[in-house]
Amino acid sequence: MIHGVLIFNTSGVPRLTKFYSPLHQSAQTFVQKIFALVSPRPPSLCNFLDAPELEAFLIPQEGGEKLRVVYRNYATLYFVFVVDSAESELGVLDLIQVFVESLDRAFENVCELDLVFHFDEVHHILAEVIQGGLVLETNVEEIDRAVQEAAKARKDSYASANPLSLGGGGIGSRGAGVQTPLGWLTGKLTGVGAR
Repeated sequence: MIHGVLIFNTSGVPRLTKFYSPLHQSAQTFVQKIFALVSPRPPSLCNFLDAPELEAFLIPQEGGEKLRVVYRNYATLYFVFVVDSAESELGVLDLIQVFVESLDRAFENVCELDLVFHFDEVHHILAEVIQGGLVLETNVEEIDRAVQEAAKARKDSYASANPLSLGGGGIGSRGAGVQTPLGWLTGKLTGVGAR
């Protein structure tokens, strides 16, 4: 099972934290502990390590599960997955690659600012890949299609609920004879439709 997904920069500032297991201690302390484990490791070492010191954060002492940290460093960001022994480390590394490719498709060369300013889209992409700590989808094309459909539905919903929006097409989908407040005011000011 995947217990947590974290993205933080090289300074240790978290940009995404998603936990699929309840935390028994502070999330901030958890992120600092993982950053202390991952950041000093040279690139020549493998990208996964045992982390028995994290068990106090996620798993009750009688659980007996062994936690592993699987991570990849892309430019200034660390993508970290905390998993138990049931997950394959190489499979999780591949899953990190799928997640990053999906982010790249959504943001065209994802960077730290994309994660900060579009956190809702990042969480949506993560939810297309993982839910409840289990992997749902690994096909980048399917993830991208689902994200694009959701973005279009969100845009259409916003346009239909806000007749003054600049998205256009909002009135036609909701009701053809509905006059917008802006149209009514413009008509009154120009004398159109005056009795």
